[in-house]
Amino acid sequence: MFPNLSSNKIKQVQKVINGANSKSKPRIAMTTKGPSRKQVIIPMSNDIAKKFIKELNSHIANINCALKAIKSSILADFIHVEDKGIVVTTNNIVSGSDLQKIEKYVKNSLSTDADEVSLTRLPQSKSYLKIMSIPYISKKTNSCIALDEIEDILKNNHIFNNIVLTLKSCIIKVSPKSDIAIIWIDIWDTQTGQNAKTIINHQFNIGRYITMIQSANMNPGVLQYKNCWK
Repeated sequence: MFPNLSSNKIKQVQKVINGANSKSKPRIAMTTKGPSRKQVIIPMSNDIAKKFIKELNSHIANINCALKAIKSSILADFIHVEDKGIVVTTNNIVSGSDLQKIEKYVKNSLSTDADEVSLTRLPQSKSYLKIMSIPYISKKTNSCIALDEIEDILKNNHIFNNIVLTLKSCIIKVSPKSDIAIIWIDIWDTQTGQNAKTIINHQFNIGRYITMIQSANMNPGVLQYKNCWK
């Protein structure tokens, strides 16, 4: 096609063509930066939630004005109702002061029903922990340690301040001949697992025994639950 081109020039053209064909096709970057959920949960009954959502446009505007008054960069995008309350979706993760401002506005707008609104919070996840080396036989009853005793131990220990269990604990005997048990506990946590991080590897006393809190998998295993007391 180009008889006047030198052989070197033809080779250069071929290299350009072959190089272009070998390049991979550009792909759209799918990486999501930052937290995926930007929500504020305000627990309340369904009846109260229905009252609140009658004027959603006004509520969005007023919440944003209240946040602007404290020089916050947070903006409320929209509000929707869930089973246990309303959820305010924002343009970013809110701070403690933002939470307080949103909660104050919601309670003021509901006036007579304000006492029925629970503490505003961010979305929560679960963390799974285990408490090692607990005596399986209780000194109080001289029988297998009960869940009530475990709950009393957790309530009376400062390590578990502000820790909330999602379900009842599981008591698992280490082996049929052992007198030591492991307690599996699931707790409500932040999306970053901050609550679990504050207590993992902490030690405390149960009688003369020294126990330790460790992280655990979501499902510790079917076989271990054969000795589980619910």
